[in-house]
Amino acid sequence: MFIVFIVGTAGSGKSLLTASFYEWLRIDRQKVATLNLDPGAMTLPYTPDIDVRSYIRVEDIMDRYGLGPNGALIMAADLIADEASRIGMELSELNPDIVLVDTPGQMELFAFRASGPYIAKELTESPKAIVYLFDSVFSTDPLNYVSNMFLSAAIHTRFFLPQVHVLSKCDLLPKAEVDRILSWAEDVSELEAAIDERLKGTRRLLSQGMSQAICQIGLNFELIQVSAMRNEGMANLSASLERIFTGGEKFTY
Repeated sequence: MFIVFIVGTAGSGKSLLTASFYEWLRIDRQKVATLNLDPGAMTLPYTPDIDVRSYIRVEDIMDRYGLGPNGALIMAADLIADEASRIGMELSELNPDIVLVDTPGQMELFAFRASGPYIAKELTESPKAIVYLFDSVFSTDPLNYVSNMFLSAAIHTRFFLPQVHVLSKCDLLPKAEVDRILSWAEDVSELEAAIDERLKGTRRLLSQGMSQAICQIGLNFELIQVSAMRNEGMANLSASLERIFTGGEKFTY
């Protein structure tokens, strides 16, 4: 069993990618399951095989402890850690070859609280990877793109798991804009040129300093172009994960 955590900023398309990639894998005859880890999700574009809301609901925490939505979400994120082993047992009973884990909409609830890495570790001892989403609309600005690089690097230092980077929602941008963002990922000199051309003052200095520091870490920021609405890029995403988990073989033999 292989575990894939789908992570990204709010609105980057995590749930829709989970739904689309799940259907693509099923059509490809892969034995796949979905796990929703967002206790505050109102609706989802898929029916999760395992749903954390069966254990913890934000509305119940608000009523019980008199908390507002944000406080309840924070408390729920920590309470999920107590259910990690039970959720892991559910996964074992399903016995899929690959599990797509849809993480909370507010990325910091999973990534930047102590409970996140604990859940990732205790869920199962199976091999794990992270798919980090670069929101394409947000990433058109060089400073925003560098900020996404920074967040991705921070995720890596929190989990130390193999990481795949996806440029999500590409259907919302003209091809020229998508190609420009992809060129920043492929060649750091292209990113540096865009920073020099499009940013000024503190924004330029900050972007230059951040991008140089992140590049020194040695992370590979190659982006996989994806549109969950159009089911585009799923084959490349699957191939990238297969290289991590199976050396290029299918998840289900």
